[in-house]
Amino acid sequence: MEERIESVLSRFRVEEGQGFHLKDHKPDDTGGLSMTKSDAPALLKRGVEILAAQQDMLYAQDRWAVLCIFQAMDAAGKDGAIKHVFSGVNPQGCHVVSFKAPNAIELDHDFLWRHAAALPTRGQIGIHNRSWYEEVLVARVHPKVLDSQKLPPRLRTERIWEERLEDIAAFERYLGRQGVVVLKFFLNVSPEEQRKRFLKRIEEPEKNWKFSANDVVERRHWDDYQAAYEAAIRATATPDAPWYVVPADRKWFTRLVVAAAIARTLESLDLHYPVVTETQKRALVQAGEELGA
Repeated sequence: MEERIESVLSRFRVEEGQGFHLKDHKPDDTGGLSMTKSDAPALLKRGVEILAAQQDMLYAQDRWAVLCIFQAMDAAGKDGAIKHVFSGVNPQGCHVVSFKAPNAIELDHDFLWRHAAALPTRGQIGIHNRSWYEEVLVARVHPKVLDSQKLPPRLRTERIWEERLEDIAAFERYLGRQGVVVLKFFLNVSPEEQRKRFLKRIEEPEKNWKFSANDVVERRHWDDYQAAYEAAIRATATPDAPWYVVPADRKWFTRLVVAAAIARTLESLDLHYPVVTETQKRALVQAGEELGA
């Protein structure tokens, strides 16, 4: 079973960006597994239980931090994946941040500043719904975004995107050396599946709030976004900060892959509860005797 899980994860994990092509990753792939949507709830429940147990040790050990970055086109299922995968995690050991357009204060700092301020502490799992990658995705597709960032003109060169990707890769390498494990998930949805989900948001009243007219505007730039994602993954995929290009046309499968990837990463950290010293054991015995009396 362990080998089977690793085989599936390796299919979607990108540790070496050179030669990466997004077209080689199919949004409806199920990893060659013969399972259906009806099989998913029990498997996800088990995955959530394993993740909760590991997160409890992560919190108690207070040494590692884990940062999970979620990037995707609109309607790919980021919110749902976060909601379901982390449903059993202790809120005290989990920190979720959804990044919107930067405000005036954030624009007065470098592009990594607001993200660095939101990093998880030791013992925590941090979840960033969108991240510093927006600065090489949205800003790259819409260069006018740079106008609000107050960069000195001489720094807005033709290499600005390559330079930003270099900075991101260096920052992620730095985080790894400080005990922050970085996992990056790109939920890879097809344009046809996105279209269907947008129509559902329009046709079903309870989902109207999810839809924005800007979603359709951004959809017109599909190819540009795909090229930007491909460039970002190529430049920043490493063994210590891998990308998982997760098929997103089937939400139930997306969630299984995300849960398995995080659980497998936590397993690799040799997590355990703090060892009680002899002095502490004697103190526990003494406290127990006092309370018992």
